[in-house]
Amino acid sequence: MAKKRALITGITGQDGSYLAELLLSKNYEVYGVVRKSSQRAFDNIAHVQDKINLFYSDLLDPVSLKKIFKVVSPDEIYNLASQSSPGESFKQPVYTAQITGLGAHRVIETAKDVCPKARFYQASSSEMFGWAREVPQNEETPFNPANPYAAAKLYAHSIARIYRKSYDMFISCGILFNHESPRRGLEFVTQKIAYAAACAKLGIDTSKHLNEEGEPIVKGGKVALGNLAAERDWGFAGDYVKAMWLSLQKPKANDFVVATGVVHKVSDFCREAFAYVGLDYKKFVVVDKRFIRPTETGPLIGDSSFARRTLGWKPEVDFNHLVALMVDANINRLGGQDNTN
Repeated sequence: MAKKRALITGITGQDGSYLAELLLSKNYEVYGVVRKSSQRAFDNIAHVQDKINLFYSDLLDPVSLKKIFKVVSPDEIYNLASQSSPGESFKQPVYTAQITGLGAHRVIETAKDVCPKARFYQASSSEMFGWAREVPQNEETPFNPANPYAAAKLYAHSIARIYRKSYDMFISCGILFNHESPRRGLEFVTQKIAYAAACAKLGIDTSKHLNEEGEPIVKGGKVALGNLAAERDWGFAGDYVKAMWLSLQKPKANDFVVATGVVHKVSDFCREAFAYVGLDYKKFVVVDKRFIRPTETGPLIGDSSFARRTLGWKPEVDFNHLVALMVDANINRLGGQDNTN
């Protein structure tokens, strides 16, 4: 029996790398699309790079996308590529709309033209709920985006649903709540916190890695963060990609909220990360208004009962374990040895 072929956009990102691992473990042929101008190192996929096939393109180039789709002829398509930072979307709103919104539309349109029978996964986001109109949020909760990233994701989500109904395409959308891992980019608040806790553990006063303002993430022993009261439902990316795959194995395409159902504040993440290395976060964390979004969403708490019931999915890594994984990874990143029990 021939192997299934899967094509992943955004394969070098956190989710793309975990998904590639999962599909390889299920004996898929895995193909990935990588941006021509990407400066991102391939660290996330280095350990499997010899087992996957990469193509250079981006979501702004429909001609090369069509060529790739024709060459690969995928059975499954996972569109994970986007400008994925809500905070950054305020600085680059039009670019975010082009990549995250119209880019997804181009990928869906290409699939319709080249391989309309392929099963398609669109990465939607809990950010679409924005100023949440009900808590917790499920598949029927009205969307109310509060930042350009969320608006772009909602456009892509809406197009996916329109194409599913209009062209009888198999397109499932995963409305994923916040999910993190050791592979998360350093520009994200959870990774900055885990990195800062590792620096504190190792006695690093000023870090070599920089934040989005071009300054050391840790400077003078302090890490600068935004709104510590923001509330999120955090899970582990390795768990969430399983829901992506499961959503394409069912007889019928649908939308699925994927979440833990447990909410924590950013300050809780700080407390847990620094407590893991035996320290009090209040001595190391400062609030910097530059990192506070013009508008804040939430509280974002997911009701994933439909996905649990329909897909047989459930999260396996809890909040404390997730934070520990991220802190340990940053200790290793910085060259230290973890002695924490």
